[in-house]
Amino acid sequence: MVRHSKLQMQILSLYRQFLRAAEEKPGFIPRIRDEFRANASIKKTDVMHIEYLYRRAQRQLELLKDVNTKQLGAFSKSKEDR
Repeated sequence: MVRHSKLQMQILSLYRQFLRAAEEKPGFIPRIRDEFRANASIKKTDVMHIEYLYRRAQRQLELLKDVNTKQLGAFSKSKEDR
């Protein structure tokens, strides 16, 4: 069995929370999966970047849980911001 670090466990928990929050919002689940998969390639040693994305995702989750949310912003930087 694979042992995950505390940060990895927090991110997996966050992912599950996103999926639960998006169940009643059509079209959100594929977008959430795509965003998490895109960021899965970040090196485990890049802890500062991972923690930044984690905090940003927590804010996005709070917005997603709002009943008035109709669309979801990007989690990662756009091509223009790079």
